[in-house]
Amino acid sequence: MKIGIIGSAGRMGQALVDAIVADGHEHAGGVDKDGDLASLIAVSDVLVDFSSPNGLEASLDACVAAGKPIVIGTTGLEERHHFLIDDAARDIPVLQTGNTSLGVTMLAALVEQAARQLGEDWDIEILEMHHRHKVDAPSGTALLLGEAAAKGRGIDLKDHSDRGRDGITGARTSGNIGFASLRGGSVAGDHLVMFASENERIELVHRAENRAIFAKGAVKAATWLARQKAGRYNMQEVLGL
Repeated sequence: MKIGIIGSAGRMGQALVDAIVADGHEHAGGVDKDGDLASLIAVSDVLVDFSSPNGLEASLDACVAAGKPIVIGTTGLEERHHFLIDDAARDIPVLQTGNTSLGVTMLAALVEQAARQLGEDWDIEILEMHHRHKVDAPSGTALLLGEAAAKGRGIDLKDHSDRGRDGITGARTSGNIGFASLRGGSVAGDHLVMFASENERIELVHRAENRAIFAKGAVKAATWLARQKAGRYNMQEVLGL
């Protein structure tokens, strides 16, 4: 399978190339800002996008025009980006995720199950740490885990989210999901989801030791997506969860 990379010069670019080759596929090439996107899409069976939110609309439009599936691992997306993804998914297969790691995908499933089974007297807090160069917070993975917890609780994360606590904030709002972000060094990605109740805590943790895990998962997602019909998909569907 020929896999093209959008955002090839970024931190994930070389890791993706290595993962594509290791999995026995062909690296169709890559583009970055102001690159020849149409030419790359023309020679690719499926695209993987780890660029930036600013270029997502152009990538989706080009993939729809060519009828090519696309895996979107870009983080920092806003609500308007998700509307664009939903629109494109009517014509082509689109998989969007805040994290392509297979381990994180399993973690999200566990978080959803725990949130569903535990009552609201269990507070949910999500802590994430990344390298000093990361520009968005909370991380896409933290939000993915927050969405999993919210789904388990049957609530809307937008209406039940606490971020950036500072100063005299008052007591914790019951039922809300809290987020905390740390930045420093070269951390590829650490995530901890804590369920805290009276006198006990449950902690679910994932630590990424190398970006290769994201690249490996992205390649698995791309090869799976290329066999699907038009629609919007996620990593849990790749694993059959």
